[in-house]
Order: sequence, then structure tokens, then C-alpha cells
Amino acid sequence: MHWIVATLVSAFFLGCYELFTKQAVRDNAVLPVLFFSNVCSTIVWTLLMGVHALHPAALPACFVVASLTPFQHLLLATKSVIVAASWTCTYFAVKHLPVSISSPIRATGPLWTLLGALIILAERPTGLQMLGIATTLASFIGLSFAGQREGINFRRDKWIAWLVAGTVLNGISALYDKYLIGQCGFSAATVQSWFSIYLALLFLPLAIGWKRRWWPRHEFHWRWSIPLLSGALLVADFVYFRALRDPHALISLVASLRRSSMLVAFTGGLLFFGEKNGRQKLPAVLGVLAGIVLTVMG
Repeated sequence: MHWIVATLVSAFFLGCYELFTKQAVRDNAVLPVLFFSNVCSTIVWTLLMGVHALHPAALPACFVVASLTPFQHLLLATKSVIVAASWTCTYFAVKHLPVSISSPIRATGPLWTLLGALIILAERPTGLQMLGIATTLASFIGLSFAGQREGINFRRDKWIAWLVAGTVLNGISALYDKYLIGQCGFSAATVQSWFSIYLALLFLPLAIGWKRRWWPRHEFHWRWSIPLLSGALLVADFVYFRALRDPHALISLVASLRRSSMLVAFTGGLLFFGEKNGRQKLPAVLGVLAGIVLTVMG
């Protein structure tokens, strides 16, 4: 599968993941959702690793998890720490913000990834890519005006700040993915399996603290959207990591194209959650999409 096609497939499932996430955390405790969704992912990869250990020829090569040195485990644990911080910020923000607002903001992640790619990986954007960045920023400003109709002040709302922080951390994670897969040579299965396992371990103390009421917290309700969000993310990330293994894939372009997931999330937010002001938000959302297209065309 060509890396652009793989990225588009990843984008679709990523949009589904955002919708399932909104359903899972809506009027629900966030930390247990984070923990149980990662437990679901861990169970899937643990089963696959067990099958491979018992019957080495039973799995396709793309699902085989390689043996790692302690230092390699440390590299993957570091990715899990970055993602844990990003998801904690993002899930709390998504709980309190309309998905038709949160998804376009999260789509600005490629701006941070591209900035890092320019500085760290020496990638050079073309004029069209720079125009795409400017278009995305302008659309972000337009989205802030649409958000004011729902009482969301982008400069003062703390959940907007949490979402931006999570988006920046996600951009850092995307750069780290390129390093792990492109330079360290990890397979997609190896990265995804161990990072899922370490994430579950990282969220375990927080889940215990929630259970023991170490702080004021909301009640938790089990929903089937929790394993569904886990499954959607497993597919989205697996195809994404496979795309990154292509030596011709530029992380700045992959990250931009992958964020077309916001079209799925935006449409779903209006259809399934009854979110308002769709017409006012649509120009800004299309502007973000235009910025992504310009970035990819460049």
C-alpha cells in the first residue's frame, strides 16, 4: 500500500476514534476511560505475542513483535510517556468541548510537527506548504470566532489550553515516531504493542487513585465506545506506522494528510451529538482542510 493511501486509511479510522472518544468521555470519568481503552489494546497485542510465541509461523510478518534490548524498551517507554501526557490533556478537553471544535484544533498538529521537522529532521517546505500553514492558522482564528457563539473564549477557556497542549505533545510524538521507525528501524507492530502495554501501566496508578477517591472525581460508566475507540486507534496507528516505514514518506506530509480525519469527526459531531453552529464552523473547517491539501500538494 502506497504511503499516501495508507495515511488516508489511517485518517478515516482516526476520525472514527475521535467520535468514539467523545462518546466514551461524555458525562463520564476520564481516567478510567483512558485506562480501560489501553487495556483493550494491550489485550489484543498480548494475544498476538502469545500466538507468535506458541506458533511462530501462524502470524503474518507485519504482526510479529521483535525482541528488544533494555535500551530499546526505554525508547518505547519514552514514547508512552509523551503520549500519556498528550492523551490526558486531550481527553479532558474533548469531554468539555464540542467535537466540531476540538477536532479542527487537533488537526493543527501538523503545524507543530512541520516546525519540528524543519528544525530536527532538516525537511524543507515548499511555497505551497508555507501557504498551507498560513491558511491553517487563519482558519484556526476563524474557528475561534465560531466558538464564541457557544460561549467558548479561545483565549480564556482552560480546556482550549489543555487541547492545545495535547496537540503540541502529539506533534512531538509524531516526530518521535519518525525517529523510532525511520532511524531506529522498529517495526510498526513492535512500536504499537509495547507502547500500548506501557501506556496501560502508566495509567494504572491514576486508575487506582480514581478508584480509591484520592481526589474529587466523576462516576465511571462502562460504554462499548471504549473498546471501539481502542480498536479504531489500533487500526489507525498500525496503518500510520506502516506508512512511516516508507523511505519516501515525509513526516510533515503524513501528519498533514492524516488530519483530514477531522472531516469524519466534524460530520459525526453534527449528526450524532447534535452540535450547533455547523454552518458557522464549516468555513473554518474547510479552511483547515484547504491548508492540509496545500501542504500535501507542496
